[in-house]
Amino acid sequence: MSASFDSRTAGFATGREVRREEENMTDSYETISTRLDGNVLYATFNAPPINLIGPEVVRDLVDLLEALSRSVNTRVVVFDSADPDFFFPHVDLTKVPEYTAEAARAGGPGDASLGMLFLKLSEMPVVTIAKLRGRARGAGSEFLLACDMRFASRENAVLGQPEVGIGTPPGAGAIQHLTRLLGRGRALEAVLTSADFGADLAELYGWINRAVPDAELDEFVAGLAARIGDFPRDALIAAKAAINGISLPTPVALRADAALFQQLVRGEAAQQRMAALFKRGFQTRGRTELDLGDALGDFEAVD
Repeated sequence: MSASFDSRTAGFATGREVRREEENMTDSYETISTRLDGNVLYATFNAPPINLIGPEVVRDLVDLLEALSRSVNTRVVVFDSADPDFFFPHVDLTKVPEYTAEAARAGGPGDASLGMLFLKLSEMPVVTIAKLRGRARGAGSEFLLACDMRFASRENAVLGQPEVGIGTPPGAGAIQHLTRLLGRGRALEAVLTSADFGADLAELYGWINRAVPDAELDEFVAGLAARIGDFPRDALIAAKAAINGISLPTPVALRADAALFQQLVRGEAAQQRMAALFKRGFQTRGRTELDLGDALGDFEAVD
């Protein structure tokens, strides 16, 4: 029987066990469809009506990351969305306790936050690439920031951190990642304005790796993923771990951001602004969600 070396555990997995692990990653998830192409796994989010990050998405992501942590063959994962308008618009603000409880399954009650779940994504022994079409705001942007690389459609991608406009700072990694990637001034601009950023400006600021013409995005990302997927796995893991050691935020910082988000999202100011947004069609497919940056800018001043 053939055997494959697993550098993560310094042990051996039989060929049959390896095949079983790879098959587990292509099992059906409620909100994620997966396809394995050689050493590259393609994972597509599909959570109608608009791909909100709710308990179902978080549950499936926890399960997928667990399967990936056991894989010895998969070297690259490409994440995208089945919805052309929304990658992840933000979390489902009507289900914060529910999705937080699902996130806790990845690390225990003390780490019940999307920020700590996304840190696990950053630390996975695979290369993670986000292919962005549509809107990635709030925790959707924070999911992308936790990935190793981000490539976006020049014509059809929007990023934003709307939390401050709603009444709370970001709580799942944006403050940590954007400050490191953009620098202090631009991070403050992105977070404090709650504005929408197109792909070209996001590329200029460093929010994404590249803005690519939409017609070329699929081929570009597939080629990049296949190239990386053909390189030795041990070298990929070692290089990623070394860069992570320099660039990733600490768990302490992520826990503090999550605690502040959980506190303020329940506060009076946030509740009032969310109520006003829901009256305008928040969390439904319409102008408020499509142009959320503009909608937040139209609100009157709040003390």
